[in-house]
Amino acid sequence: MPSRQTRPRLLQAMLDAFSLPDLRRRILIVFGILVVFRLVAHVTLPGVNLGALADLFEANAMLGMFDFFSGGAMRNFSVVALGVYPYITSTIVMQLMTPVIPRLQALAREGDAGRNKINMITHWLTVPMAGLGGYGQIMLLRSQGAVVSTDTLPTVAMVLAIVAGTMFLVWLGELITQYGIGNGISIIIFAGIVAGLFEMIGQGRLTLAQDQGWGLIFFILIGLATTVVIVIFTEAHRRIPVQYAKSVFRSGRMYRQSGSTYIPLRVNTAGMIPLIFAMALVLFPGMVASYFANPAGADPNFANAIMNLFNPEAALPMGFFYWGFFFFMVVAFAFFYTMVIFQQQDLPGVLQRQGGFVPGIRPGKQTASYLNGVIIHITWAGALFLAGVAIMPFMAREITNVQMIQLSSFGMLIVVGVVLDTMKQMEAQLTMRRYEGFIK
Repeated sequence: MPSRQTRPRLLQAMLDAFSLPDLRRRILIVFGILVVFRLVAHVTLPGVNLGALADLFEANAMLGMFDFFSGGAMRNFSVVALGVYPYITSTIVMQLMTPVIPRLQALAREGDAGRNKINMITHWLTVPMAGLGGYGQIMLLRSQGAVVSTDTLPTVAMVLAIVAGTMFLVWLGELITQYGIGNGISIIIFAGIVAGLFEMIGQGRLTLAQDQGWGLIFFILIGLATTVVIVIFTEAHRRIPVQYAKSVFRSGRMYRQSGSTYIPLRVNTAGMIPLIFAMALVLFPGMVASYFANPAGADPNFANAIMNLFNPEAALPMGFFYWGFFFFMVVAFAFFYTMVIFQQQDLPGVLQRQGGFVPGIRPGKQTASYLNGVIIHITWAGALFLAGVAIMPFMAREITNVQMIQLSSFGMLIVVGVVLDTMKQMEAQLTMRRYEGFIK
């Protein structure tokens, strides 16, 4: 049997967690809530033509993005069809509006009380976001023949059911955060991605049946290499040394004491938000054009040209435009969102208020200029990393010629991020309990 030191960290943390009653209870709560989520994801709304819905998903990539956030519930058009996507949108809107609206800036500076108020506003904003999103999806599916009912009362009932389903998932996510381990919203999305692995395995068998074994091997190797790169850049950060000077009054005399630490500036500060913004932007023109395009076999019009130009499945050389534009927008949004987050943190002001300074840099404007220069420098690496992950599905498809399986940039980022974050929180819980046991 392998020793404690030779076991993988995640496996060892899981074994140690199950040996402690309170951590075992937290893990079982997480699994129980995820089972409830997967059951609700299969409760289809009435009046839906599942055959027409499946055909629509094959032809519309934008719906695939929504299905990703809903954990497969959108493909069934269940009561949780939108998943936690409206809540994520509300959170992003609040983050972008906080530095713009003075009232929200004041709340952000009030500590836990202010953050709780902002969180409550985010929840209230999720309700109309879910209502508008649900109504839009119903109208879209109705125009494509996937929703049969056209009466007002059934439509209102479907919208209310979708809003209730979204808020139910948000509540389940918060239960996981409070009583389980890890970030509940991320784990809800993570569970949906993992549930789709079985379909991917089935597609892999079909690929082998088509004598594409070597292509499938290269495809898997590309996926593994991408996962390693994601882990490296997710954990990468630049350490900025900081010194603190303080005065201590002792035995009737004033003494000067100093201490040193560092500020970890993450290479990928923006996370996966730039990917969300960029994908929504590049898919939107094609989705709108699809409503005005002539059907297959008819003479193509301008809408057909736009739809082909913004089609992620387009063959070369047309595919270069979509994926090149996607690459550029991810880089642009990475810089934009990183600077928004960095300005909200106000690190130069925090250091000056706490008596800290960067060695060799004057406090105030010089410190702000120095930190801005550092964050811009390291964001280039993070932005190019995100853009590379974004176009990885296109590269994998062209290199391996495997068409039936698609790598998911969002899926890989979320899976790696959730696993790393959950592992860290589990190890922190174990360290805290070992420390408490040592003290006792």
